[in-house]
Amino acid sequence: MAGDAAIQASLEDAWPADLAADDERELLAAGRDLLRADTTGIGRARWPALFGDPGQVIAPAFATSRLRIQAAIARRDGSADKAVVHLVWAGTDRGGTYTDRRITDWYFTRTSTKGASTWTPQPLT
Repeated sequence: MAGDAAIQASLEDAWPADLAADDERELLAAGRDLLRADTTGIGRARWPALFGDPGQVIAPAFATSRLRIQAAIARRDGSADKAVVHLVWAGTDRGGTYTDRRITDWYFTRTSTKGASTWTPQPLT
């Protein structure tokens, strides 16, 4: 996966890190989970505000076993309380077509409750 390392390095060079390491780790984990939920359907119940009724059956667009995240970064999006996770990924759709270097961005806002802050994903528009 030497190509994946090159894509990762390219993203990091283009957008220098600007988040605390803990925030970046949290956002990257959430962004990866959201991408998997969005593309495969697995884990959508965790985000009903984004994906709707967890009981609704939706055919996944991509095969779980053929989804690979090639690179990912998390960066601020205009302020300290907004961030974007930029993912470059590859996958095989239900029709059997494999495509790499797909791009998905997930946007987050930081919310605070009782002194604890968390990153909340925003709906795709």
